[in-house]
Amino acid sequence: MNGGTSTAIERRFVHHPVMVTEVVAHLSAVPSGAFLDATVGGGGHARALLNARPDLSLIGLDRDPSAVEAATTFLVGRGAKIRHASFGQLGDALDSLGVTRIVGSLFDFGVSSPQLDRPERGFSYRQDGPLDMRMDCAQKLSADQVVNTWSTEELTGILRSYGDERYANRIAAAIASARPIASTTALAEVVRDAIPAPARRRGGHPAKRTFQAIRIAVNDELNQIEPALETAIDRMVPESRGVVLSYHSGEDRIVKQVLRRQAGLDDEARFLGLPRPATQMPPAIELVPRGSRRPSPAEVADNPRASSARFRAFVKRGKASDEGEA
Repeated sequence: MNGGTSTAIERRFVHHPVMVTEVVAHLSAVPSGAFLDATVGGGGHARALLNARPDLSLIGLDRDPSAVEAATTFLVGRGAKIRHASFGQLGDALDSLGVTRIVGSLFDFGVSSPQLDRPERGFSYRQDGPLDMRMDCAQKLSADQVVNTWSTEELTGILRSYGDERYANRIAAAIASARPIASTTALAEVVRDAIPAPARRRGGHPAKRTFQAIRIAVNDELNQIEPALETAIDRMVPESRGVVLSYHSGEDRIVKQVLRRQAGLDDEARFLGLPRPATQMPPAIELVPRGSRRPSPAEVADNPRASSARFRAFVKRGKASDEGEA
């Protein structure tokens, strides 16, 4: 790829990786082998990790073709294998590459700055653009269909479940009454007008939760988290390491449940203080630490979009000698 094309891609996909110091500090202790970045984006985390551990081979997945193009460009010459796939398809993607075991995994959920900053993608409530919000533009379902064809009851449901929206009923009814809605700014105006005036003046932009909920519904984001994490953990070798970055309560709730279950911290016997049943599988991972971590104040000041991030990390149990090389 020539320099002009590379520069153009870089201008289109400038992304600041969140908590990159913490990510690299945890993951740089993985064994040598194949490492999975299941949401590679612009490759910021991946580049930092490869700089710290040039002996690793990287497998990067992303459902956004623009991110795949950017990661391929930014990681050229690093031996990385980048594939267009959602994190829910990671098992098939690894199989297609002939990779059966991995030495670590990274999941960075949510929407990236390049997606938010390009009006034509339709993710932003601040910039005028089409009602799109698809991370993979090849899929059929878009925000336009959700906004203009879903029932009031369906809209209310996603606003409550995916946006924790207090005024879900009012907003859903307002959207249905205003149809057809043609653009992101038109939708943001409908949402703003549906929320009582005192509530508009607190908690950020009044359309933030609605846009989040619609985006999650369009991309079926939450339903892919559990199977993706479980597949990655199952493929990881002993003493490998993983990191998960989530950005809102719905994501983090699922991540926490999966990781605690895999760590053996949510079983009924433990809750009751009883011995673990002999038939129950031993914990697959250890959480380090058990809780989540937040970005530093300095990072938030430099990158306000990092403010909602939750960092959770784990180590796969067992010893490297228990299995062959990845």
